[in-house]
Amino acid sequence: MKTMELVNMLAAGTDDRAGAGQPGVVRHVATRMALALALGLLGAALLLAILYGVRSDVRQLLLAPLFWMKVSFPLAALLAGQVAAARLARPGVRIGLGPAAALLLPPVVLWLAGGSWLALAPPSQRLELLLGSSWEVCSLNVALLSLPTLLSMLWFMRGLAPTRLRAAGAVAGLVAGAQGVLVYSLYCVEMAPPFWGVWYVLGVALPTLAGAWFGPWLLRW
Repeated sequence: MKTMELVNMLAAGTDDRAGAGQPGVVRHVATRMALALALGLLGAALLLAILYGVRSDVRQLLLAPLFWMKVSFPLAALLAGQVAAARLARPGVRIGLGPAAALLLPPVVLWLAGGSWLALAPPSQRLELLLGSSWEVCSLNVALLSLPTLLSMLWFMRGLAPTRLRAAGAVAGLVAGAQGVLVYSLYCVEMAPPFWGVWYVLGVALPTLAGAWFGPWLLRW
């Protein structure tokens, strides 16, 4: 398909007043994003296995309610990021107030949970809850595991002719960071919401900033 044909096809489905847009456009965007996320997840899982490994008690971990509370943050951020990415990948489409608010909701809820956790903890334990045993490497590990998804999401974006390049790159990085946290959760031993609210959020912020920085160059078409 020629570039201008693709642009015209995608632009035809960008008018929010027209409802959901053309079914063909929606299927094309969804299929391309699913492929990008699958490739990124596979790459992150391989990196995790090679560099860190998976916890030996992963079966018991999956039965712990606190583990599912931990992964609810990256899952919510990932879902919100997909909605925003599907919009910003198309030419001329703004992110919209609803998707933008959805992007902010996961960290805000996590910060509220972490703040409540700290408020209920004895003062002598609060610093330990914030730093855990891996604060020096946690955010960098998340950022490293996000790289495969960042590359695949930039491929997804570039193929759909985005025009808001910095915002599109930032959302690609946010999706990558959320998926990086999700994969890293199978290795990370930290189980305190205050820790997640600082170092997991920072781990997502790093690829988000990288995507915003490199987006105008890598997504130009």
